[in-house]
Amino acid sequence: MTDAGESRPNVPRGRFGFDHVPETDGSFENALAKARAGERLTVDDGVELLTTGTGSPGIDRERKECVLEAADRRRAEVVGEEVTFVANLNNNVTTACNTGCLFCNFKDRSEQFRSANDEDHGGFTKRPAESREIVREAVERGIYEVTSVSGLHPAFALDDEHRALLESSDRDDLNYRPPAEYDVDPGTYCEQIEAMSVDGVHVHSMTPEEAYHGRRGTEWSYEEVYGRLQAAGLDSVPGTAAEILVDEVRDVICPGKIGTDEWLEAMEAAANVGLDVTATIMYGHVENEMHRVLHLKRIRELQERTGAITEFVPLSFVHQETPLYEEGMVEAGATTDEDELLIAVSRLFLDNIEHIQSSWVKYGDEQGLKMLSCGADDFMGTILSEEITRRAGGEFGQVRSFDEYVEMIDAIGRVPVERSTDYRQRRRIDPDDGPHGPELGPEADGTPLVDPEWLDDAAGATSADD
Repeated sequence: MTDAGESRPNVPRGRFGFDHVPETDGSFENALAKARAGERLTVDDGVELLTTGTGSPGIDRERKECVLEAADRRRAEVVGEEVTFVANLNNNVTTACNTGCLFCNFKDRSEQFRSANDEDHGGFTKRPAESREIVREAVERGIYEVTSVSGLHPAFALDDEHRALLESSDRDDLNYRPPAEYDVDPGTYCEQIEAMSVDGVHVHSMTPEEAYHGRRGTEWSYEEVYGRLQAAGLDSVPGTAAEILVDEVRDVICPGKIGTDEWLEAMEAAANVGLDVTATIMYGHVENEMHRVLHLKRIRELQERTGAITEFVPLSFVHQETPLYEEGMVEAGATTDEDELLIAVSRLFLDNIEHIQSSWVKYGDEQGLKMLSCGADDFMGTILSEEITRRAGGEFGQVRSFDEYVEMIDAIGRVPVERSTDYRQRRRIDPDDGPHGPELGPEADGTPLVDPEWLDDAAGATSADD
């Protein structure tokens, strides 16, 4: 038996007085046997696999490898040897936000954006016309998808009707200010969606938290909100803002955000109007293994109700430059052992979700590739821009070319496949037939998405920002 792996130093048990703790009446051996047999796992089973046994401290490396092997076999049975990726662009509209999440350094206090405030904040807000031009250029390069996740700017309303309701309201708890008070008017959510819906590109936007912001002060259902967004050009919904779907954790890390039940309600509503959704978990901060598996259980149940979740995306907490770290509430993020086990147990526990993503932005190339042998089968997208992780101290870049994807995936003996957002369109790529570029986007013709000169320019811009 090998030495136990190191435990995370950042969350002493009991520090936050959580009711849910990683202790079970089960055993690791029984949970592993069920996983190998393809039986549906219970919460206790998941906790035993994540901890490699709750009866002893630390992660046992031999047991961990058994879990990874079981997950990799399950991956091969479910999706085979293909590794997918999408040609996409991130277009985050604004960093202005008052939510105050302690894990985030993406946002800038929205008060700083007001015309009456001349404080230098380093944030940004894009007008709809600016979003359109950014997306148009990327579509011409060959992208399939634009992803947009933004701060909760007080001037944001869902549409003109929503703005009229907000401006006539006498409530002071709606986090609303008219656009005239800001140097830059972000428009409405529907205007931004319509602006980004260029030439048939797939628009992936409007998290449950943004949908909540887009219905504040009304009695509209989430179906109404997502229906209006869909009419404006929204194609699918990112299941971020989930963090950990256990309210005692949310009360610590994001007390200003919607609760677990409302997140689930919004996601189910998006599915009800015909939108595909993704789902995420953001782990490695104050939560424990029981919280993580309860989160997985809620995602599995959501998929049973909707069948709309196209992929599950584990997001390892990047702790540097976040309030949780700066205020001494955490000392680090998840360990590598925890990252690998989270991917593996996600594959084994979420038996009704076909695709598990490995994020090269969170893990880096080497570890991101390792996750593809721990149960993951998707390797994210080209990105072209990524502000959220970089502002939190992430170190793994903002852009990925098709040639890099093909080389890396081929090197581990797997099959590189360009995909659509919903995975319904797929194109196998011959590693010997290069150079490689996207072909599924509305204007893609196989031309490399990223040329070396553009990469050099992007790297220079990133260095300047840093």
